[in-house]
Amino acid sequence: MESRFPNRLLPYLLVLPSLVVVLVFLIVPSIQSFYLSLFRVSPFGNVLIFKGLRNFVTLLGDPAYLNSLIRSFFFTGFIVVVGLSVSLGLAVLANLPLAGVDIYRTALIWPFALSPAVAGTIWALLVDPSTGPITYLVERATGMRINWMTNGDLALLIVTAAATWKMLGYNVIFFLAGLQNVPKELLEAAHMDGAGTFQRFWKVTFPLLSPTTFFLFIMNSLYGFFEVFGLIDVMTQGGPGKATDILVYKLYEDGFVNFRTGYASAQSIVLFVFVAILTILQFRFAGRKVFYR
Repeated sequence: MESRFPNRLLPYLLVLPSLVVVLVFLIVPSIQSFYLSLFRVSPFGNVLIFKGLRNFVTLLGDPAYLNSLIRSFFFTGFIVVVGLSVSLGLAVLANLPLAGVDIYRTALIWPFALSPAVAGTIWALLVDPSTGPITYLVERATGMRINWMTNGDLALLIVTAAATWKMLGYNVIFFLAGLQNVPKELLEAAHMDGAGTFQRFWKVTFPLLSPTTFFLFIMNSLYGFFEVFGLIDVMTQGGPGKATDILVYKLYEDGFVNFRTGYASAQSIVLFVFVAILTILQFRFAGRKVFYR
């Protein structure tokens, strides 16, 4: 059989840039982090005291770290469950043949174009205890004046809502693309068989969206664990009372504020391994329900 690539080196040259990026920005930093996690490092990085695995033992018994772990679970779970549900509903509405639908679609997508810092600034202004319009509307409707800067649970809920809103545009793009690729013949056949609107969606449309849903499930999970530092730093800086001090922000505080480099490196390794295991489990169990047509 004739080779598709006469030059045998060409496929490797095409893949080489991606391999270099992975090597430089993932593999090498991971090795360096694991090395540093075995030491107690001075603030200036010029003295290393070998501690073995004691950083990991201390980490897993640290109440502050366990608090961050629990809050990260809530944070990411909310983003995945609520974010995907709301995004799917908005995508279904945006897929309807309405007048000016392109304007609606653009309005739904634009939050994803914002940086996390800008999204955090917008939400911080919206819910400002003194001048925020959302705070004013809640007070007018319920008589209660909310202050998320002193209420830890409320702060976590608002930051989570802001992170979910930031990701909605990304989710809507993929759901909308998936909805537009659902064969109309299948929907018409289901309608002819007497299936109602909800039945057509649940039995025909949603199963065909399972690859898209599974992909977004993975991406939203990674987003919740890794990509919300800027938003939290602008809105709460981990407060009040460490209520929004999720794993990625605690790692930053220990590494770049408290200069506990070895301890922060251990956190980065645990976080990487934890998310890798979680992703593998998602592929192992949730991936079974994915239907590829």
